[in-house]
Order: sequence, then structure tokens, then C-alpha cells
Amino acid sequence: MTEVLGPAGPSAGVPSSRAAVLDAIRAAGTISRVELTAATGLTGATVSTTVRRLIEDGLVQETGLAESTGGKRRVLLELVPTSRHAVGVHLDGTDVTYALVNLDGAVVARLRRTSPVGDPETVVHAMAETVRGLVDSAGARWENVLGLGVVSPGPLSRGSRLVLTGPAMGGWADFPLGRRLGEATGLPVVLDNDATAAAVGEHWTGGAGGSSAFAALYLATGIGAGAVLDGVPLRGVSSNAGEVGHVCVEVDGPECWCGSRGCVEALGGPRAVVAAAEAAGFDLGGTDRPVSVRFAALARAALAGDAVAANLLHRSARYVAVAAQTLAQVLDVDRLVLTGPAMALAGSVYLPAVRERLAASSIARHAHDVEVVISSAAAEAAAIGAAALVLQGELVSRAGGVRIAVR
Repeated sequence: MTEVLGPAGPSAGVPSSRAAVLDAIRAAGTISRVELTAATGLTGATVSTTVRRLIEDGLVQETGLAESTGGKRRVLLELVPTSRHAVGVHLDGTDVTYALVNLDGAVVARLRRTSPVGDPETVVHAMAETVRGLVDSAGARWENVLGLGVVSPGPLSRGSRLVLTGPAMGGWADFPLGRRLGEATGLPVVLDNDATAAAVGEHWTGGAGGSSAFAALYLATGIGAGAVLDGVPLRGVSSNAGEVGHVCVEVDGPECWCGSRGCVEALGGPRAVVAAAEAAGFDLGGTDRPVSVRFAALARAALAGDAVAANLLHRSARYVAVAAQTLAQVLDVDRLVLTGPAMALAGSVYLPAVRERLAASSIARHAHDVEVVISSAAAEAAAIGAAALVLQGELVSRAGGVRIAVR
């Protein structure tokens, strides 16, 4: 359940034909009206009418002619990327990351503010000012901003809209974040968790590689995952699908903040890696520093050749590979994107471990391979994905995305 709050939701009142046509153009890059008819299943008349209105609204433009196939050359269509924008915000325990993307999903501007997330009302006021400044600095028109996507570590709750539980942001539980931000910015606000957003962002920007069933494994201070199947994000009854960090791999293992024992996250997540390093006497700058900063220090040491740091990361990678295996087998995906700030730092350690495990133990390995890659925007994947959630509300029909060859 993605909550859409504010003056009007991004998908409010969007006809399905409009959404289907827009999504097909987005997915193809350039496409003719005839190809749109085949891709969407709409009638030629409906496609023509819809395209004409989209051109009038400035969302779509004609761009040259297709190669000749013997008859009259077809006129190609494409999105007008600068016609609309969306803002994404990733709210974590110590960092707030902002991304402004255009209609095509390309990042126009980005910003990261490192500061403790304290009083919610104060943070909301600062976020609203920063969002306005980001839009203005990029030269985008405020009236063409479709909305604001805000994501954070889960889990989510129906009752309180967004519950930032977990170790980092428990003080935000029950705070009406969407409503407050909607009031402060005047924009529609979409709320979701960061791992799901990261998966939607990969789907939107081409990281899915044309796969109809792919997942994103998200590594920040915890471990999560999102999946997109046939263009539709997998959410579950409460939008908490994909919590592979809380798969139990050791029944009598250490306690996890979720209430269970022996979770992948409790044994191999960045927080656990940092704790193990400090217990072994590794100096990461002091326990008062954020986990993300201390993990970054450990990753740099490992990549520089420190044996202790490298062993700790390799141990973590084995647990993360189990989470990846679980995700791939339960969902039967053929592409897995490794993403998140921790992957941006140490993906070269985690990638081989995940690939090796999936190649050896994926239950469907004889039917298909699982391609494993690192996101090209791993550090800011959640913020970009948050903006993509807004775009998806505008461009993708509620029945799901249009399956079409990736450009």
C-alpha cells in the first residue's frame, strides 16, 4: 500500500489509455503510433487521440521518421523530458538525500545533507525549504513538479502511514510525515520504503535490463529488497514485501532488532559488521559516528588490503549471498541488481559472493541464469527511486507497466 498524500495524488484522474501510451513511449524511447497500438492493445483511434492530447500538453513530441519498410515512413514519438519533474527524498537516520529527476527518469540535480534526524517538525520544515531550493537551482518550473516521493527504512504501517522503526528512526513512529510535507510544499506526497523505491528506480532508468521479473537487493545500514514483476512493484498486503534481511539463517543466533533471532541482517548486515570490527579492536573513529560512516571506513580499509577488514566483509558477503539466493528462488527472477550506499562502497566484495552462490545453488539455474549486476547509481538509488515512484503514478497504468523491448 503506497500512501499518496497531499492536494492530489499523482495518479488521480489519469485515464488508463493516457498512462498506457505514456508508459510505452517511456519504455521504448522512440516509437511510432502503429507500434504504440501494438504495444498497448488500444485501438488506433484511441492512440491517435491520446497522442494528440499528450502533444498539446507538452509531454510528447514528434521526432523524425522511422526507417522505411517499403511504405510511408512512420513518424516517431518521444517524451519531452523537461516537461515535468519529480523530487525524491531518502530519509535515513543520519542522511537526507534529495534527487530531482525529469520525465525520462534522468537525474537533473542531487543533494545530500548529513545531519542527525531529530525533531520531525523541524526536519520537515528544512526538507521543504531544501526541495524548493533544489527545484529552483535546476531551473525547473515549480508548477511542473508532479510530486514528492519520500522513502525511508521500513517497515511501513497502515495506521501511521510510515513508521520509521528499526534502530535508526524509532522516534518518528506515528508522525504524519506525508500530510506535514504536503502542507509544507503544496505537492502530492508519495511514501514508501527505500528498498522498494530502489527497485522501481532501476526499472524506470533501465537497470532492469528489459527483464520482466527482477529484484534489487538493497544494502545500507540494514538489508532489504524490492522487486518489479511485469512492470509492477511487488508490495504485499502492507508494502513490506522483500524484507530478506530478516530471513532466519541461525535459529539460536543473535537477537535482531525486529524481535527475531539469527536474521541475515543481525549476522551479516553493515551494523553487525561494524560491531564485529570494533569488538576485534578495529578503530573506526568512535562509536558516536554513524554506522554508515564507520562502515565506509571499514570498506576503505578492506579495499586497501587490510586483512581483518577484508575477512569481515567477506563473511558479511556470504550472508548477503544467502539473502540474494532466497530472493531469487522465492521470486524466480532472472536479474538481480545490488544497490544501496553500502554496495556503492563495497560492491566489489559482495558481487562475486552473490554470483557464485546463485550460479551453484539457484533452484532454477538449469532453466535460466540470474544475471547479477551492481547499480550504476547505488549510492543514491533510494532517492532516485522515490522520484520514480511519483513518475510511475503519472505514467504507468494501474494494471501495470507495458512490456516492450528496452531502448
